[in-house]
Amino acid sequence: MSETGYPEWFANALDMPCEAGQTEVKDCTINFVSWGDRGNPGIVLVHGSNAHLEWWRMIAPLLCDQFHVVAFDLSGSGDSGWRDQYSSQVFGEEVVSVARAAGMRGRPCVVGHSFGGLVALETGHRYGANLGGVILADYTVSRPGKPDGMAEYARKAASTPFRPTRIYGDRTSALARFRLLPEQTCKHPYLVSYLAEHSLREVEGGWTWKFDPGMYNNLNVGNVTEVEKLQSLECPVAFIMAEESQDYSAEAAVYTEEVTHGVIPHIRIPQTHHHLMLDEPIAMAMAIKGMLLNWVVPWSTAS
Repeated sequence: MSETGYPEWFANALDMPCEAGQTEVKDCTINFVSWGDRGNPGIVLVHGSNAHLEWWRMIAPLLCDQFHVVAFDLSGSGDSGWRDQYSSQVFGEEVVSVARAAGMRGRPCVVGHSFGGLVALETGHRYGANLGGVILADYTVSRPGKPDGMAEYARKAASTPFRPTRIYGDRTSALARFRLLPEQTCKHPYLVSYLAEHSLREVEGGWTWKFDPGMYNNLNVGNVTEVEKLQSLECPVAFIMAEESQDYSAEAAVYTEEVTHGVIPHIRIPQTHHHLMLDEPIAMAMAIKGMLLNWVVPWSTAS
C-alpha cells in the first residue's frame, strides 16, 4: 500500500505524467488529458453516460508505454461545456477534434465504454477510413427489426419531464450519495471513491453532479441503426464484454454474440460487471492493449 492509501499500481497510475488540454467543437469547450509519446499509435478513450474522463484514469496509464492515449469529457459531462442540443454526430466530431488537438499521428483507435460505445461506433461509422480501429466495451447492438436500444432510450427521455440534479448542502453528503448505474458490487471500492471525488461541482447552495441532466432530453442519435453502422465500418472492430453485466437485454446480448462470432473479436472478461474497468482494470487494459497491438502493423504501414 502506498503513502496515499492506494495500492501501489493505482498510486503509480495517478503519478504517471500527463498533459491537460482543451479544444473547441461547435462553440463548446471539450476537456481532455493525454499520456505517452506522441510518436506512438493513438488511442482515444470515451467514457459512458453521466461519467467523465476520470473513469479511464486507472486504464490509460497502463497503455501509454506503447500508445499515445487521450481521455476526454464528452460535452455535457465532466469539465467540458454543455449544449442546448446533443447528437451522436457531434460526439463523433468531438472524438476527432480531441485526437487532432492532442497531436495524435496517423490513424487513432477509439475505445468506448457503454454510452461511449455509441460514440465510438458513430465515430467509426463517419470516420472509419481514418481510424486504426474501434473497441466497444460492454456495448451491444440490436437485432434488425427490434427497437434500437439507444434510439429508443433517447425517444423516451425526450418525452420525460426535465429533472435537475439534486443539490447537496455539503460535499460529504453528496459523496455519500454517489452510486454506479447500474448498481453493482466492486472489487476495488477505492476506485469508486476516487470517481465520486471527481464527479462533483460546487454550485450556489452546495454541491451537485457534473453531468448535464438534460442531455437525453435533447439527444439526436440519427436514423442509421447500430447494426448498419457496425456492418459498414471501414476499420477493424472488436467487443470487450463484462461477464456479469446487467446493462443490456438478454436479446441484445445474444444478437451481439451472433454478429461477432467468427467475424469480429469478442472478448469476455470473467467476474466483471458493467463497469468492468472498476472490477478488473488491469485485465481490461491488457485486453485493450492486446487487441490494438494486433492492429498496429496495418496502422503504421498505412500512415
